[in-house]
Amino acid sequence: MYDGSGRRSPARDELCRRLAEGRARAGLDLTQLAHQSNLRRTTVSKALSSSGGVPSADTVAALARALRLSVGELLQLQRKAAEESGAPSAHASGPGRSIGQWEPHELEVHPAGLGKTVSGGGVRTLPGYVPRRHDQALAAAVRDASGGRSKIVFLVGSSSTGKTRACWEAVQPLAVKGWRLWHPFDPTRAQAALEELQQVRPRTVVWLNEAQHYLGDPAVGELVAAAVHRLLSDEQRGPVLVLGTLWPEYAHQYTALPTPGGHDPHSRARELLAGHTLTVPDTFDTSALTAAAALAENGDGLLADALTRTRDHGRVAQDLAGAPELLRRYEQSTPPARALLEAAMDARRLGVRLHLRHAFLTDAAAGYLSEHDYDQLTDHWAEAAYAELAQPVHGKQAPLRRTTPRPPQHPPTPTTSANNAAPPAGPVFRLADYLEQHGRTTRRHLCPPASFWHAAHTHLTHPDDLHKLTEAAEDRHRLQWAHHLRHRAADHGSTQALHTLAVMQEEAGDREGAEALARQAADHGSPRALLRLAGMRERAGDREEAEALARQAADHGSPRALLRLAGMRERAGDREGAEAFARQAADHGDIDALRRLAEMREEAGDREGAEAFARQAADCGSTHALYSLAEMRERAGDREGAEVLVREAADCGSTHALYSLAEMREQAGDREGAEALVREAADHGDTDALLIVAVMQEEAGDREGAEALARQATSHGFTAALTYLAGMREQSGARRDAEALYWEAADCGSTHALYHLARMREETGDRDGAEALVRQAAQHGDTDALRRLAEMRERAGDGEGADVLAREAVGHGDTDVLLRLARMREEAGDREGADVLAREAVGHGDTDVLLRLARMREEAGDREGAEVLVRQAAHHGSTDAIRRLAEMREEAGDREGAEALVRQAADHGDTDALFFMPGTWQLLTRLWPHGLDPDGTPTPPWQ
Repeated sequence: MYDGSGRRSPARDELCRRLAEGRARAGLDLTQLAHQSNLRRTTVSKALSSSGGVPSADTVAALARALRLSVGELLQLQRKAAEESGAPSAHASGPGRSIGQWEPHELEVHPAGLGKTVSGGGVRTLPGYVPRRHDQALAAAVRDASGGRSKIVFLVGSSSTGKTRACWEAVQPLAVKGWRLWHPFDPTRAQAALEELQQVRPRTVVWLNEAQHYLGDPAVGELVAAAVHRLLSDEQRGPVLVLGTLWPEYAHQYTALPTPGGHDPHSRARELLAGHTLTVPDTFDTSALTAAAALAENGDGLLADALTRTRDHGRVAQDLAGAPELLRRYEQSTPPARALLEAAMDARRLGVRLHLRHAFLTDAAAGYLSEHDYDQLTDHWAEAAYAELAQPVHGKQAPLRRTTPRPPQHPPTPTTSANNAAPPAGPVFRLADYLEQHGRTTRRHLCPPASFWHAAHTHLTHPDDLHKLTEAAEDRHRLQWAHHLRHRAADHGSTQALHTLAVMQEEAGDREGAEALARQAADHGSPRALLRLAGMRERAGDREEAEALARQAADHGSPRALLRLAGMRERAGDREGAEAFARQAADHGDIDALRRLAEMREEAGDREGAEAFARQAADCGSTHALYSLAEMRERAGDREGAEVLVREAADCGSTHALYSLAEMREQAGDREGAEALVREAADHGDTDALLIVAVMQEEAGDREGAEALARQATSHGFTAALTYLAGMREQSGARRDAEALYWEAADCGSTHALYHLARMREETGDRDGAEALVRQAAQHGDTDALRRLAEMRERAGDGEGADVLAREAVGHGDTDVLLRLARMREEAGDREGADVLAREAVGHGDTDVLLRLARMREEAGDREGAEVLVRQAAHHGSTDAIRRLAEMREEAGDREGAEALVRQAADHGDTDALFFMPGTWQLLTRLWPHGLDPDGTPTPPWQ
């Protein structure tokens, strides 16, 4: 078959053949097929014609469904045929290419099964797709993007749970609308993204699979996050759709708030992810397994095969991606191969980057072998072990495969970041994702052997790798190795190691050595060490030296240093100098400098100067400066001045300032003044204020006015207003009015209202109606409704009914319900029932339930029963349980048992947490002042 350009299209031939055979089996003529597929007869005729062009994806999908054929396979043929047709893209400019020209495995969708290919097309098949709850939200984002609004979504889930496949399925509606897809990858993911994001054009999907390679890049990750934010904010370049995937540990790392005064390495990534993540569960729930079974019954052999192994645990996606075979290969490998895998697992879980050096792994592996296995090694053991691990399992996955890092393609810079470091000498290897995560789970409580640390110190040269291993050694109280690795990291340009060494030198009294190290860190791109030293010098009373160091940090590009200098100048009485530094900081994006100066002037009694700085900050976009100043005036008793500033903040767009000032008036007893301000905030559209005024009117008896305001808040997207108002009606005895308002809120999308309606049904004895409503709420994402109804059944004495609802809630991902019911049974004296639920919660990964029950038993005086539960939690890997058990042993006078547990906590890398346990940290440092060796024996004194 020819595509009209004179070239034969094997994929189009195969597509036409399958559609024709399907029509023949169904016994349908063209008119009947058009009716069943909701397509025009002409469209169907062209799709089945040997001379027709490539039909659209929508047409192919509709025909496949009508003929009960595999939608996924036919769509892949359609995409391949479109690529073979050589049709020009509607958007020739900008990075990426038409979505239809991509093959899903090019975008890192895991190969499934044995990699069967579609006849004639060379396209590897994918199993049928089973939509799950996260797909609904993802589809909504795609619809918004298709409608002209730029959107961003990051799917967060463990390895091989279907995140990338979900993204691929979600963008298919955009393929038929001519959208492009861009996967930044070359020369490195982060560099490609940073260099080309500004070239992205409208109607482009930006594909950030494994987003830790972009957002977590130590050199440019924050710049990439900022560039993505600019793209989404630029209306001239929209609409665009940014899709990314992350493992949970990376999502937690990037969204965790920094410690007060501490370094904040992921502030831009945190802002980018806020409110834009969707969780992809590890397992298929009951409804997803049912849907997968239906596809299997209709001929999907890949799913049918996977379901034979996964019905009990629901890990279908991992099975399809080859995880069981990878795990089998690990467990059944020869001792040398297993040693290499475990060394690789430990390296990755302790922070070494993706590509692992051959020399490092080979030397590290020795310590993972028993004496017997070590004695059996031949001269060529390593070569044989690497060859064994390179054999693929499903698709192209292998337990440990050799890879080639891309060489640097940019001029060198003064920093020694990951992007600019030279590629490692000799072969490098990559551990399979599933085995990496398996190692993080199964080996998380083990300290690597001495050969690992020695090999790292000998062969690793990248500063980030060495710094991460330094921290890992220190966390495990392996102090001697931490010392040597820190110095090696500093020698290779690790700014973190240089900074730490500078602080240690300063604390030891070597100011000159500390400053030399700090300057060296600054030369490598980190002025933080200079700023830290400046703070030390200022606290020591050496203001002149402190200011000199802060100036050096500012010269290296630190806005925080400018703010520190502004504060120093202000405290020295040099207001003009302070203002100059604050303005410089603001010019570098640190508006807080102006706000802080405003506060300092206010504290010094210079109100006019304070207002001037606050207004400057507001002009730069920080209305919080005006509000902060208003709070100070209010506390000082200047209500009129406070109100002027708050209204000015409101005029700048901060209506919440009026509401906050109203709260202050309310607390001061001025209810009338508070109400006036709340009404003013409501007039500005503040939905919180609208609800407060609605409540005020309801309390005053004006129900009609209260409902009007609640509906006004609902029109602004605040459906809780109607639910809140309904609750007030219910409390006053107007149940019929309350029910009407709950239904109105439910119609506006409030799942919380559905729960309240279910509760009302439950109270009247209509249990079936109540369950139907909470299940409806659960289907819309509110699993709390199931939990709350389960608790109601438990309190009513219906333990069986409570268990049914609890397990349904667990199926929706809410394991907390098991803990709550367990506590209720514990309080009711049903310890056996509580233990059953606790064990079930542990089976779902929640060991905290055992600790909480243990606390309840201890408070009730049953110390022995509490310790049994704590031991169970420790057995399941809870480091909190290990720490608590050590504390209990210490309290009971069992010093030897406490010591063993403290050593176990150290092996887990949990010594930081021990610091907060009375007596345990002192026990650690008293027992092993020089640290521990990798095998857990005390380290002798060392220099």
